[in-house]
Amino acid sequence: MSATIKEINIKGVNIPVIFEEQKNLPILNLQLVFKNSGYVQDKNLIGLSNLSSRILNEGTKELGVTDFSEILDENAITINSSNGYETFVIEVSSLKEKSKIAVKLLEDLLKSPNITQNSLDKIKTLQIGNLKRKENDFDYIAQKELNALLFKGTPLENSSSGTVESISKIELNDIKNFINNHLILNNLIIVAGGDFSISELETLIEPVLNSLNLGEASQSSKVEFISKKEEQTLKRDTEQAYIYFGSSFNVDSKDEENYKAKVASFILGGSGFGSRLMEEIRVKRGLAYSAYGNISINKSYSYFSGYLQTKNESADEAKELVKSLIEEFVDNGVTQYELDAAKNFLLGSEPLRTETLAQRLNRAFMLFLRDLNQNHPKLELEKIQSLKLEDLNEYIKSHKEINNLTFSIVRR
Repeated sequence: MSATIKEINIKGVNIPVIFEEQKNLPILNLQLVFKNSGYVQDKNLIGLSNLSSRILNEGTKELGVTDFSEILDENAITINSSNGYETFVIEVSSLKEKSKIAVKLLEDLLKSPNITQNSLDKIKTLQIGNLKRKENDFDYIAQKELNALLFKGTPLENSSSGTVESISKIELNDIKNFINNHLILNNLIIVAGGDFSISELETLIEPVLNSLNLGEASQSSKVEFISKKEEQTLKRDTEQAYIYFGSSFNVDSKDEENYKAKVASFILGGSGFGSRLMEEIRVKRGLAYSAYGNISINKSYSYFSGYLQTKNESADEAKELVKSLIEEFVDNGVTQYELDAAKNFLLGSEPLRTETLAQRLNRAFMLFLRDLNQNHPKLELEKIQSLKLEDLNEYIKSHKEINNLTFSIVRR
């Protein structure tokens, strides 16, 4: 079984539908994904998309959150809104026999969300409380400060959760305008699966789609940044040092050689025990309980990042070790043993990545979002299988930009 790409025409707009029919699961799994509508659109109101998604979890204006939630619970229906950097997502799941009720509730929610002053005051209070609690979450602080340094001058420098100050400034009209401007047909991608044919799905969700305005498609651009060799240390009363680091990784999501980045990332820091960072930092030197690094390739940005925790007195040694390990990795590449181990894992674990309907739909959506062919994973695995050591090491050596490491450290 695999997902396919269809289209539904609503009000003259051809809306992409990533769809998989699965007769042995009597369920509905439906996602309305609004592209270019995540916190990339927050502008000066940091946290706006996050609050907008939270207010859609407050039920309809007519029923309120309590009665709306009771109806959901009575029918074993889930409706949840969330946001990422690029996307704003409303997800609905139910048994097939309850699908009409689920979709009607979704339609009611989109037509009349509970955008009231009381609802906004409630979620702002909860969000501000959450942000204040995170002031003692040193992993969160180190990551947030790394993003502020690494992505300075871009939307990625900000946290999707906002700040106490920015959340306090967001008003009711800001929420209304965000939802009206971004939750529109011209931004919409539908991701759906379950015991439905595509025609049955179209009939089921057509009233929901007709409740949305056409709108003007939201735009976003590729995030351009160049990392620098710099660091920032925040002193806090903590028992250990939290070391987060990152750098540029200059690739595009459609580059033909990205499969090499996948293998390199796995060997350097993405495989847990057995990875270069874990072996050298934890196993050989005992400087940290864990150490990770990963190359992340997205449609609008790509970068390398990692983290570890160590004793306060070992912080400088661990930081310098990270620098030297990555320099050595770029200069000398990997061994045949490491490449063979990476191939064995990546090829052998492939079936586990598409076991469930949700996994297959998510993969198909991510491929679509990045303008990649749906058979891309299969072709990528074939390339990994035939990858030669000298070609991988030449690729690694060509990405010297990851040596320009930015560090964010929280320590005593």
